[in-house]
Amino acid sequence: MEQKPTLETITALAKRRGFVYPTSEIYGGMTSSYDYGPLGAELLRNIRNIWWEEMVSKRPDVVGLDSQILLHPQTWVASGHVEAFTDPLVEDRVTHRRYRADHLIESWLQENPDAEPVEVEGLDIGDMARLIERLGIESPEGNPVTAPRHFNIMFETAIGAVAGEKARVYLRGETAQGIFTNFKQILDSTRVTLPFGIAQIGKSFRNEITTGQFVFRTLEFEQAEIEYFFDPEQTKWQTLFEGWKETMWRFVVQTLGVREENLRWRRHTDRERSHYSHETVDLDYAFPFGYKELWGLAYRTNYDLRQHQEHAGTKLEYTDPYTGRRFVPHVIEPAAGINRFFLMLLCDAYWEDADNQRTVLRFKPSLAPYKAAVFPLLKNRLELVQKAREVFDLVSPEMATTWDDRGNIGKRYYYQDEIGTPFCITVDFDTLEDDTVTVRDRDTTEQVRVEVSELVGYLEGRIGRRCLC
Repeated sequence: MEQKPTLETITALAKRRGFVYPTSEIYGGMTSSYDYGPLGAELLRNIRNIWWEEMVSKRPDVVGLDSQILLHPQTWVASGHVEAFTDPLVEDRVTHRRYRADHLIESWLQENPDAEPVEVEGLDIGDMARLIERLGIESPEGNPVTAPRHFNIMFETAIGAVAGEKARVYLRGETAQGIFTNFKQILDSTRVTLPFGIAQIGKSFRNEITTGQFVFRTLEFEQAEIEYFFDPEQTKWQTLFEGWKETMWRFVVQTLGVREENLRWRRHTDRERSHYSHETVDLDYAFPFGYKELWGLAYRTNYDLRQHQEHAGTKLEYTDPYTGRRFVPHVIEPAAGINRFFLMLLCDAYWEDADNQRTVLRFKPSLAPYKAAVFPLLKNRLELVQKAREVFDLVSPEMATTWDDRGNIGKRYYYQDEIGTPFCITVDFDTLEDDTVTVRDRDTTEQVRVEVSELVGYLEGRIGRRCLC
């Protein structure tokens, strides 16, 4: 049976090969904060672009948006974030370090497998307090903790340069609210008709308490959200909901190439589900620390538009072009974390080849940071280097390509395997004679000779899609 990698293995590989670095490491780093290195930036960009291509560009019923990170502060009052966007916080009574109560309970239960099973997801703050007291759950340092209390995770800041005249604003906690506040403008400026969606990819910020899950849960993260508006009198929400479940599953399994056995659906309990949601399910992935949410799907009714309509005093209605009926549309929201897609792909693609003693990231070729690597057989032979440069210049305009002339060919192959490059192209002395190159496949290690004139077509046929991202 294939051994799944630990989070420590993935974290070490990500740093060693330039996918992810701790933020500001030279100053000691920051909690729940990471930078994406050269390979990480490429992989993230590929995920974003493929999501946008599949969810927006290819769909006639979805349009895009790019709203501001700083929205009018009343946006977050109307949405309920200022009052109720909280996590359950406990504090170590000795060290005063803070922890998220539900995650502290989950960790304790994992360390004590003989304890009574508890479904932590649906617990409210009172349930958590009673459970911590009854089980004697302590902090990781072994100290007693305070009773859980609500901790608002919105990031607060201010705009304005004059002392005493600064206006309080918030870094957005989700990208969805920019969609709702632009709903009327999109209706007025485009020709969209119900049902239709508005999509956005962008940064969101949450003052997270939790640490230790790498890029799964960070202070700054990237969301890919769609608000899909519809008329509940004309379209059954259950039909749309099931359609989006199929779309989400197909994207993760077919487009991203993730193994189905590592995925599951989980329905939110009535206690767990947000107050504005009529139905919520999560598409979970089996991360090294357990099944966790990758992509959420919620039927939010028309709660958000009604809230903004009330607080802003602006009608956010849709007029049926056939009947003239005016109403506030309902919405279904598929909301994903790009950074969670990223971590999922690192975990799902990781593979150790025991026979050849190599580590391989078996990304779907269209997602790999580099699609091809070009090698001159020897770096000190000018004619080989010049020819290899010609090959690089031929391939690189068509797909993301890297140059590698360090060390022997075997070491170059192993390095490219570890960063997930699907194809390695070697220019050798035979190339100078017959204008063919050796192309090596990452997963099978098989090598074939391909004419330089046919090289781009050969690679594109195996990558499966054009991805200049």
